[in-house]
Amino acid sequence: MPSKIFPVDEQHVGQRVDVVLADVLGLSRSRVQAILAAGDATQGGRTLGKSDRLDSSGLVSVYWHDEDRLAVVATDVADLDIVYLDDDLVIVDKPVGVVAHPATSWRGPTVLGVLAARGITVAQGGPPERQGIVHRLDVGTSGLMMVARSERAYSVLKQAFRDHTVHKTYQAVVHGHPDPSSGTIDAPIGRLPKADWKFGVVAGGRPSITHYGTLEAFARGSLLEITLETGRTHQIRVHMSARHHPLVGDPLYGGDPVLAERLGLTRQWLHAARLRFEHPVTHEPVDVASVPPADLQRALDLLRDPHAR
Repeated sequence: MPSKIFPVDEQHVGQRVDVVLADVLGLSRSRVQAILAAGDATQGGRTLGKSDRLDSSGLVSVYWHDEDRLAVVATDVADLDIVYLDDDLVIVDKPVGVVAHPATSWRGPTVLGVLAARGITVAQGGPPERQGIVHRLDVGTSGLMMVARSERAYSVLKQAFRDHTVHKTYQAVVHGHPDPSSGTIDAPIGRLPKADWKFGVVAGGRPSITHYGTLEAFARGSLLEITLETGRTHQIRVHMSARHHPLVGDPLYGGDPVLAERLGLTRQWLHAARLRFEHPVTHEPVDVASVPPADLQRALDLLRDPHAR
């Protein structure tokens, strides 16, 4: 994975990040914007967005993928269901173990690869390995994910996500019982220094807002319904951990591995359960829901059972 760490020259102070990186790295603006969207550029530990402006404090660190190593490989995954399909968009119910698009750090199946294997075309907007992608789910998060199929849908949906008019609802099981039982977490998120793939609540991070409500409480945890105003990497995991209620099955952010083992969980209990939005072309309301898959449901049943060990 190529990388570059450099100080900010005086001529670049106050300039937009995407403009400077395109100049310094010799990459296209669209490629740089994809790097920024992935959260792979920081200054002094603060994750940079494309419209941010550089200051003179702190080194800029950038990681990116070799484009020639990234290609969509058509590979079907039997338990990935298509729950909505028309000429403009497709919504899939993604199982755990599938990522949204190719990455140098991943050699397994991708949502784009499954769509290609099934002959479902996608929009050409975005970098070659991310065409049609308007939002993503982590490999360890199951549930609903949308991909644009028409150029019009790609443009409108990207803006809709920026404007927070796509309503994403998640279900999560956390340790303990949040107090208050419902509320809002408004805390900036950025990449943690010296931790390539871990994020946290940090001063100078990107604004991040999470709303939560308790659906059910158990002796050893709580089932929450969570909606996001922003879509930062690991946002739910980071925010709940910062409140001392990490997700069950998420040792990276403080989850108890002993409880996860008792529940048979090999990943965090987190599921993208609902998508509500205005269709980008017809303007009709779209409302799609998904139930937790078998591994999460089994863990939930054990938590509900007072006799379970």
